[in-house]
Amino acid sequence: MTTSTRGPAPFGRTLCAMITPFTEEGALDLDGAQRLAAHLVAEGCDGLVLNGTTGESPTTTDEEKARLVAAVREAVGGRASLVAGVGTSDTRHTVELALAAGKSGADGVLVVTPYYSRPPQEAVAAHFLQVADASDLPVMLYDIPGRTGTRIEPDTMIRLADHPRIVAVKDCSYDFLGTLKVLERTELAYYAGCDEHVLALYAVGAAGCVSTVANAVPDRVAAIPAAFDAGDTARAAGLQRALTPLTEAMTGAGLPGTVTAKALLTRLGLPAGPVRAPLLPADRKTADGLLRTYRALTAS
Repeated sequence: MTTSTRGPAPFGRTLCAMITPFTEEGALDLDGAQRLAAHLVAEGCDGLVLNGTTGESPTTTDEEKARLVAAVREAVGGRASLVAGVGTSDTRHTVELALAAGKSGADGVLVVTPYYSRPPQEAVAAHFLQVADASDLPVMLYDIPGRTGTRIEPDTMIRLADHPRIVAVKDCSYDFLGTLKVLERTELAYYAGCDEHVLALYAVGAAGCVSTVANAVPDRVAAIPAAFDAGDTARAAGLQRALTPLTEAMTGAGLPGTVTAKALLTRLGLPAGPVRAPLLPADRKTADGLLRTYRALTAS
């Protein structure tokens, strides 16, 4: 039974921040993307985030982004929600990507705080409001100051929650108190964007997660909120703890999650392909370690 504090989950409970498969020559692999998306949904993901940072959005073209969304929509149909990453440091470009995502079949858009320029909070709010006004799609705000250099401050979140199309947050703020403040004062659907926080945020009323680790173990990630909803909080906690070695190997070992996810998926025989520069592929030692950690987890 779902807890009484659980709010709506506009994009599902377990979303995978899906990698973007490429061919060995570095071209977009749409067939591979379709096969990977279908696999992730069959194994427990009820939503996919495409064209995020894990999907190498900084090095894919606007056309590739649109083609990826359309291909994955064709593959999964209505079995999962699709949230398209459209965030850039340019508000006008972000609006263009949001409009294109809607035409390609996305159910929502993920909009990150403008990066590098470090806009003040009034400008941050204006950026998000302009995107939300321009597109008919619901918006998931992405708060990740470690990457962008700028927070979406809790008071700004509370203000933005008044917009009817700003409905969710992917939270990588590492500010639990700030998150609680927004959860208490708004109806925004929070999604844990850091894999170590899936259960912690879900336990206080978050909607679910956007997980990088789900690229490799979608069923294990999906089992955490499922166990909590069933009232088995001890099992949910055990599942979260058991993921720690793989979470650390994929997201906390100094390499981008894109690099580690692609290395592990390749070892597992799933579509992935190379990363695009400036990223470099994981070395053999790292890939071997990822596979050992994965096998230890899935053997338990």
